[in-house]
Amino acid sequence: MTIDRLPSSFSPAAVPRPSRRSLLAALASTPALPALAQFRVEVTGVGLTQLPIAIASFKGEGQAPEKIAAIIQADLERSGQFRAVDTAGAQLDETSRPDLAMWRQKSADSLAVGSISRLADGRYDVRFRLWDVVKGQDLGGQGFAVTAGDLRLVAHRISDYIYEKLTGEKGVFSTRIAYVTKAGANYRLWVADADGENAQSALSSPEPIISPAWSPTGTQLAYVSFESRKPVVYVHEVASGRRRLVANFRGSNSAPAWSPDGNSLAVTLSRDGGSQLYLISSQGGEPRRLMQSSGIDTEPNFSSDGRSIYFVSDRGGAPQIYRVSASGGNAERVTFSGNYNISPSVSPDGKWLAYISRVGGGFKLHVMDLSTGTANAITDTTADESPSFAPNSRLIVYATLQQGREALMTTTLDGKIKARLAGQGGDIREPDWGPFQRQ
Repeated sequence: MTIDRLPSSFSPAAVPRPSRRSLLAALASTPALPALAQFRVEVTGVGLTQLPIAIASFKGEGQAPEKIAAIIQADLERSGQFRAVDTAGAQLDETSRPDLAMWRQKSADSLAVGSISRLADGRYDVRFRLWDVVKGQDLGGQGFAVTAGDLRLVAHRISDYIYEKLTGEKGVFSTRIAYVTKAGANYRLWVADADGENAQSALSSPEPIISPAWSPTGTQLAYVSFESRKPVVYVHEVASGRRRLVANFRGSNSAPAWSPDGNSLAVTLSRDGGSQLYLISSQGGEPRRLMQSSGIDTEPNFSSDGRSIYFVSDRGGAPQIYRVSASGGNAERVTFSGNYNISPSVSPDGKWLAYISRVGGGFKLHVMDLSTGTANAITDTTADESPSFAPNSRLIVYATLQQGREALMTTTLDGKIKARLAGQGGDIREPDWGPFQRQ
């Protein structure tokens, strides 16, 4: 398969691996490596202002299948907002008032304690409490009765509680990510916790699966499948596994992106010649073309208010990022630095644009302040792809090659703190971070 009128600088061969929601992603070749379902989190870097927190081992967690305190600590460190204080030897639970003076001496600003015990029905009772060490205040706590399979989710919910109490912003630890792996000739679409653990296979296919995109409610995923030997857009219900065909027109159907209200998808279609942007109902139907362009327009991404669509076009001779009204009209160029900029992702708060720029032959993650147009590269890797913002706009997940290994990474917007989610090996690509809603 070929695409007409592609300049050499915008060719599939120039892309190291498939990029998010891209028509070009369908054409890029990638090596066959083993798929990876479970991840290990490795946090690196130091932020300028990190809140010191002590998270004591939960009483009774030695007999539980999950180490709740360790999961919470990893969550908070990965956010870039917290620094863990050593709690070695601490024996505390949510019922006892701790010696806050001792924790002040350890330079902790806050302290989390808790317990986990097995109930008669086989479930686990998890309880915790958060203390403000500096002010000597009890900041409240929570209790859960859950099955063993939900212990990780409980830990993430506790992390969310702590994050919001101490920063005033919502935590994203109980949200989910979607991504694609390739193992031999088999492709899989995965749904996992935000730390990459607890991955569940949503779809398996001998043909490529690309461009997964979460619906605003977190209940559906749009993606492109090649099972009919051409790119076709489906919408998949995560809970039931049911799916519906949304776009299967003549030529290529690719790059789905949800409108914030969930009623529409922006897609790239070549049905009328060339690759152009259209809006189509998320239930399917007749698409509406957004604009007329002599170039290739692809990789749409809605702004959070639904008024604008960011996209990639080679209309100026090389791929750059543009913005157009969601109702169509004239497009406005957004990126001016560099001659190859792709894969736009707009932060939910509307302040930031993440994208991939070719720099010296490598592909690096950049973040632009949309109010000033100032952009900075925030990675030291050179095969970055598919940036996607966390729903609180504080982190970005992306795929890359690090030390010769495929990896899913998260990074703070300044690039100072990164977490590697991938374990050993695995051809992992195209992550998309889901919304706050989790059903």
